[in-house]
Amino acid sequence: MEKIWLKSYPEGVPAEIDSTQYRSVTHLLEESFRKFADRNAYVCMDKFVTYGELDKLSLQMGAWLQSKGLKPGARVAIMLPNVLQYPVAMAAILRAGYTVVNVNPLYTPRELQHQLVDSGSEAIIVLENFATTVEQVLAHTQVKHVVVATMGDMLGTLKGTLVNFVVRNVKKMVPSFSLPNAVSFKQVLAEGSRLTLNPVKQGHDDIAFLQYTGGTTGVSKGAVLLHRNIIANVLQNEAWLQFKPQAEQLVFVCALPLYHIYSLTISAFMGMRMGGLNLLVPNPRDIPGFVKELAKYRVAVFPAVNTLYNALLNNAEFAKLDFSSYSVCNGGGMAVQQAVADRWLKLTGTPIIEGYGMSETSPVATANRVDIKEFTGTIGLPIPSTEVCILDDDGNVLPLGATGEIAIRGPQVMAGYWNRPDETAKSMTADGYFKTGDVGIMNEQGFTRIVDRKKDMIIVSGFNVYPNEVEGVVASHPGVLEVACIGVPDKNSGEAVKLFVVRKDPNLTAEQLLDFCKHELTAYKKPKYIEFRDELPKTNVGKILRRQLRDEKVAA
Repeated sequence: MEKIWLKSYPEGVPAEIDSTQYRSVTHLLEESFRKFADRNAYVCMDKFVTYGELDKLSLQMGAWLQSKGLKPGARVAIMLPNVLQYPVAMAAILRAGYTVVNVNPLYTPRELQHQLVDSGSEAIIVLENFATTVEQVLAHTQVKHVVVATMGDMLGTLKGTLVNFVVRNVKKMVPSFSLPNAVSFKQVLAEGSRLTLNPVKQGHDDIAFLQYTGGTTGVSKGAVLLHRNIIANVLQNEAWLQFKPQAEQLVFVCALPLYHIYSLTISAFMGMRMGGLNLLVPNPRDIPGFVKELAKYRVAVFPAVNTLYNALLNNAEFAKLDFSSYSVCNGGGMAVQQAVADRWLKLTGTPIIEGYGMSETSPVATANRVDIKEFTGTIGLPIPSTEVCILDDDGNVLPLGATGEIAIRGPQVMAGYWNRPDETAKSMTADGYFKTGDVGIMNEQGFTRIVDRKKDMIIVSGFNVYPNEVEGVVASHPGVLEVACIGVPDKNSGEAVKLFVVRKDPNLTAEQLLDFCKHELTAYKKPKYIEFRDELPKTNVGKILRRQLRDEKVAA
């Protein structure tokens, strides 16, 4: 097919990128460790870690992991928020020849157990605040090695700073846990310092990450991201954003969690590839605290979701910051609202560059031009080395202007779903396109606009929520006869989860059901609204019609 979008490319952006310049993600990291050894790589709560220190610490942890007898390609889970231990652990796992399994630290035991069992993870690195969740499921998994980190591990003893206050108060919030054979993060580094990492031969087709995403069947699936997928997307984004060498080190805001593919690629990997400084924000929901951190640095690159941009715009202190260094503000994870984009541009002078992608595409597939001056309402153009087409229900390519399913082909597209050839076959075409489940239209300039979602997925603050998973949990409550789950508009999170429930127990209350969900679902998956009904709309074969319920809400 003709790549009509190339005619709309900004001057200087190449049609293709060369991902063969790196043998592996490890090669990319090690190049940066050497090239920028004396530069600061990450900062968290006023504590800096240089590229050279990251090199040394990850070698130590990697050597320790290898000493445990894990075979090449073994899966190692990371259950950490945005703290300094994350880049150390991530680099260590890759350098030791293993596969990173990113885990949301807020997962419930049920969610964690599924991911550890499905991935076959043999080791996990977890912050002590979440160790009690690991304790509850450990016996039901293949995990043999547990490393427990604490907030203070890498923050030093900077008296009179934010550090001591945070560490002291975080300690008070750590639930008690018992993991008798666990090893502390500090002990791992100490033991690893007496060991030597054995270099591992890695190639483009080795697995770097298992990035779990919700499944339409209600089962979370691991998107298999190869080393070449990550390398390609880092270089694609760099080419698209047209970063030029400059005297001042680029500061990347890393407020979105690194276990999320968007932050992992755009902040961590692209930041390290360019020798930038990543500002780690463990809790971006603390907007006043977040604004105080932003005030300390000359921010250049700011990836975020619509809800975070909106929250900052509604903070009076944020408006007082100096935005003269802001260069690129990426919007992804969920749709950017025009009202938010317009206010952001007016305040900061920098437009929000909306892009589109998902875990399966490492994640970026399309993006708006960096030189836009106003909100476009589209997801932009396919980035270099990427093809996008619109398919009908039979998989045929539709002409420009026709509505159909958005499909993506490129070097950033996953190899498939971990141990799920059936799901892989459903999502990939014979000629290598990934079917996104989103319905869109491409215009004559190559810009694509999303008009609907073919899947029933709900996006809450940039996180995917799959109705089947929520319904499966709610249906397990003894007081529930039937349940349907849809997304409804929400001014804060973009969408919120709403349940329609037919009661088996007439005395069942919304409060009881919400409390039940609190123990079974991560916060962003929990229903915000519950509506009880006598019956739910169904097809003639008994399938519940979620779309009809959605249409009712729109009509109302």
